[in-house]
Amino acid sequence: MIESVSKRAFGGSSGTYNVHALELAAARERKSKTLGVTVKFLDDSERVFRLEKRAKGSDLLERVFDHLELIEKDYFGLRCCDNDSQCLSCMRWLDPSKLVKKQLGTRQHVLYFRVKFYVSDPSKLQEEYTRYQFYLQLRRDILEGKLHLPPSTAILLASYTVQSELGDYQPEEHEVNYLSDMCLIPNQTEDLERKITELHKLHKGQSPADAEFNFLDHAKRLEMYGVELHKARDNTDREIRLGVTHSGLVVFQNNVRINVFSWSKIMKISFKRKQFFIQLRREPSESYDTLLGFNMETYRSSKTLWKSSVEHHTFFRLHSPRARRRFPFSLGSKFSYSGRTEYQTLAEARRRSGLERKFVRSSSRNLSSPAIRSSTVEDKTKCTRTSGSYAHKVTSLDTKEPKKAWTEDTRIPDEDSCYADKPAEGPFSPGIAGRIMSYADDEEAPASPTSNGLYDTPPYSPSHSPATARSPADVDAVTVAIRPDADGKYGFNVKGGDGAEAAVLVSRVAPGTPAGESVPRLTEGDRLLRINGKDVSRARHEEVVELIQEARRSDSGKLVLVVKPSAYQAYEGDFEEPPYQYVPVGGAEPPSPGNALQQSMLLLADGLASGALIAQYETLFRKHPDLTSNESLKADNVNKNRYRDILPYDTTRVVLKTVDNGSDYINANFIDMSISNTDVTNRYIATQGPLSTTVEEFWSMVLQEDSNLIVMLTTLIEKGRSKCHKYWPDLDGILTLKDIIVKCVKEEIDQSESFVFRDFVVVDVKDNVSKEIKHMQYVAWPDHGVPDSPVEFLAFTERVRANRAEGSPVVVHCSAGIGRTGVMVLMETALCLMEAGEPVYPLEIVKTMREQRAMMIQNASQYRFVCESVFAAYEDKVNEKAES
Repeated sequence: MIESVSKRAFGGSSGTYNVHALELAAARERKSKTLGVTVKFLDDSERVFRLEKRAKGSDLLERVFDHLELIEKDYFGLRCCDNDSQCLSCMRWLDPSKLVKKQLGTRQHVLYFRVKFYVSDPSKLQEEYTRYQFYLQLRRDILEGKLHLPPSTAILLASYTVQSELGDYQPEEHEVNYLSDMCLIPNQTEDLERKITELHKLHKGQSPADAEFNFLDHAKRLEMYGVELHKARDNTDREIRLGVTHSGLVVFQNNVRINVFSWSKIMKISFKRKQFFIQLRREPSESYDTLLGFNMETYRSSKTLWKSSVEHHTFFRLHSPRARRRFPFSLGSKFSYSGRTEYQTLAEARRRSGLERKFVRSSSRNLSSPAIRSSTVEDKTKCTRTSGSYAHKVTSLDTKEPKKAWTEDTRIPDEDSCYADKPAEGPFSPGIAGRIMSYADDEEAPASPTSNGLYDTPPYSPSHSPATARSPADVDAVTVAIRPDADGKYGFNVKGGDGAEAAVLVSRVAPGTPAGESVPRLTEGDRLLRINGKDVSRARHEEVVELIQEARRSDSGKLVLVVKPSAYQAYEGDFEEPPYQYVPVGGAEPPSPGNALQQSMLLLADGLASGALIAQYETLFRKHPDLTSNESLKADNVNKNRYRDILPYDTTRVVLKTVDNGSDYINANFIDMSISNTDVTNRYIATQGPLSTTVEEFWSMVLQEDSNLIVMLTTLIEKGRSKCHKYWPDLDGILTLKDIIVKCVKEEIDQSESFVFRDFVVVDVKDNVSKEIKHMQYVAWPDHGVPDSPVEFLAFTERVRANRAEGSPVVVHCSAGIGRTGVMVLMETALCLMEAGEPVYPLEIVKTMREQRAMMIQNASQYRFVCESVFAAYEDKVNEKAES
């Protein structure tokens, strides 16, 4: 301490430097030149970002994406509020091209990280972390009341949330009220929690990533998935809501979807003041353009809808954003989407795939108070259960493909799907598998939609159109190397190549197979350019299959594919309605006996909302691996088979005894379906439609097995192809065979002209014995596909049941004797089980049938239809009981 200072000290020159004051001033200056923005994330965490005052929205977005380490970042955006309000209807997206400061409110700088573009299929997302962010968004949509869903689906999705957070159900750990602390669905009650628990038990073995993938896979089927509604009025001044989605514009009235305009049908999108317009593509039969107008609430809401439409069309439909020409004196909005498209996003994700990253999942308790809600929404999201202690957090590595719902092995092990041995007819995606290739009575693939290009909706870039064959020197091509698994299969199917200019596309990739786990990953819709160095961009389907088979037969088995990635699916028309299904799982606790049927129907309804039935159906064997069909392959019998691939098992085939030509063969199998806990067994003979050379054998079989009823589920000719030879005479006519005479004594057509009922008298000439036989033909079943609704089909099935003779087998045939025939057998079996109060498990019924005749219920659409019919029949019975 200085106690004295000399006078000299104050003499001469001197100076001072105020460090503290200058630092405060500098800090104030720095603060005045920067902007603090708080971003709230989907897991309710938040972070403050300091930006320059002249920073644009793109600068903040990049800071946010870097903070999250997002690769597939273009699906997301930041939402801000108009007029400093937190009402959902006042939210708008941060514009990357404009200054952040001008877009924020005057008093608070708070933004919300949200999903902006809802991916059409979660299997497109390469990273587990991206799927997790989508999962958080959808959970929030449900709790905020934005995503409307039926109670059964809400319970199912909640069960996946529980599986993700708590893991497998453990009776000793998870007590009665173990869900009471978790906010899972709006208006949560103890009764709903019990139902969630029952489904939670079925998800044993699923990791957090598996459960979240299944959550997304089911949620995408919902009508309101990814739809942000805009209030409007139609030309009759009725209040409606318009929604923009990945596939086009959707119109709702009273929360019911009444129309869909896909992007491929829209020519132009425009707005003027408070009116929003779409111009539809002119159909070949029309001589005029269709212009539809909608009245919006305000000019701003009209422009907001227009901008959203422009962004969604560009993101989901174009190869790259279209450069907009600037004219100095142009009128109207100069807005255009300048970000990356989904195609570019997925291409970038493919190049950067394989990153392993660890992250922490948030608890459902954190989402019980969503950050954005109006007073109305707050009431919807309020949980009625109290908090507890089950707030587990789970870490995960993005290292494996998600496992499908209710299955322990997602590979498709049957030998007939063959993975690229036969073309598939539709794209396969988890939860809603594409229709597999049929051997007979197959469905036709839908025609590829076309699109075209005040906002014009331009067509896809030629380089991005899967219907246009191009040189293998395509840009953005990806090389995928695959080796076969232990069974010699690669795990994918192909389609196309049916014409000189038709490209060959990957139509299905099975999870858990080499193709499903390749890096980069092979995905549905990828266009094949080269196979092991050979150009296949214009090859026929048969040539592609042969090249794949050749690679399989080589010593290494290595298959090197050069593919053009497909970042999108072309949509035409309406969404596909989710199907019904119930999939039983071993080890699950059985429901109480008196409630077993109801429980099975509850899970069947869950399948309706989830779309899980197709994926589970396709895991079944098509032919039993331990059963042979040697008799059908003998030289004398080969020509008696209508289709070379549809052959009867030796163990259950019908052996003829009364034919004199020395052969006992006919393409037919016995099928016995026992009704649980009863002494009833429905007996069937499933057979092909007779050939002109096998009519005698067919009638000999009918007489030999003492059948009184023949059910025919096809017409004689379909689409110019013979499906069945006419094995009966016209009304009052006589068909004379070597040892049999057939007389038609009655023929009537029902009022709907869907069925024809006949009565025959069949005479065995050798024994001089006659027999009356009824013949029921379903003539309204479409040439390809399934009936339009279950109503007529159920009526036909009930009539079959009424005419069945006890102990006598019913002869059932279509063309091949497996597809429609299997549908009929399953439906009658299900009705008998319902009548006995027994649970109905359609998948188990299919398995039982296929153990007696190969490939029963031939394709996924048939299985979906019969499951829908089963549920419709159950609802009818419930309604009848309620009315009585």
